[in-house]
Amino acid sequence: MVVMLHASNEYYTAIYQPHVVLEPAVAAYWWTATVYKFFTLSCVPIFIMLSGALLLQSSKSKEPIKVFLKKRAKRLGWAFAFWSVIYLVWGFVIYEIPLTFDNVFHGVLWGVFTGPWYHFWFLYLIAGLYLITPVLRAVVANKDHKLLRYLIILWFIGEAVVPLVNLATGYTLNSGVFIWGGCIGYFVLGEYLKRVRARPAVLYGFLFIGFIWTVSSTWAMHFVFPALEQYYFFFDYLSANVIITSVALYMILSRFKPDWPGNDHPRLRKVVQAISKNTLPIYLFHVIILMSLQRGFFGVTLSLTTINPIIGVPLIATVTFLITVGLVLIMKKIPVLKTLIG
Repeated sequence: MVVMLHASNEYYTAIYQPHVVLEPAVAAYWWTATVYKFFTLSCVPIFIMLSGALLLQSSKSKEPIKVFLKKRAKRLGWAFAFWSVIYLVWGFVIYEIPLTFDNVFHGVLWGVFTGPWYHFWFLYLIAGLYLITPVLRAVVANKDHKLLRYLIILWFIGEAVVPLVNLATGYTLNSGVFIWGGCIGYFVLGEYLKRVRARPAVLYGFLFIGFIWTVSSTWAMHFVFPALEQYYFFFDYLSANVIITSVALYMILSRFKPDWPGNDHPRLRKVVQAISKNTLPIYLFHVIILMSLQRGFFGVTLSLTTINPIIGVPLIATVTFLITVGLVLIMKKIPVLKTLIG
């Protein structure tokens, strides 16, 4: 989902600009890229909810803070350092971004939003969730379901409802009212949703509502209310439509058994395990492979500038993913790289 999201993003950065009036042919591209983007927007929320489900288990509440943080810092720290160097060199060689002290400092140590490359923002996020995990574990250990629900309601109002009211009316509350915010709500949701059950029809209904809401609202923000300059408001991970869609999809996926695909499919199980163990290096590496395909560095150009997005988005995402996984598995066989890449 992450790779496909980044593949579909090429349309917005390289082909389409918000102020351009859509002609029929371009409109088809816009609709296609937007629909693909909807189906992948839940990737980050789902990962955060899954992380919360695994890390906030009450059985882990007694793990010493020092032990927990040391384990996480080791893997995340080495990966961050290694891939930061790779992307700084990549930027210098391919985009001629000078390797000055100022660029390195602001790109790595003082990354305003992204870090050394645009997808590094997620490492800052996951590091922040790790830091707050020991505190949240203490809350979860109380086994007070109502308390978790209260925190989630506060988060949803502050992050989803208030911005929506502001968009519609121009009225907003002081940011100090809802200090419980960011993606931390998804983290708590991962633990909370373990005890929540809903009929499949309800969940699929919410997915359908999320689809109509996201696509139609994004169209409206571009072509009905362009003066608001909020073109991608409903693409935000913390928008109400994305939260509803992500929760529904997470609960649908949670119906799979924990040992899926089971011992009846040993080859598929081996593939799933190999990918799951290497999600961090796959995530950090795939952008280089994606950009290489888009620029034709492998001898063939796979880009939405040359391929219809109906075929292009899934094709580019699939090829990028397969190449990345293959190279990561090869790198993991090299002792030094096995530790460094994540």
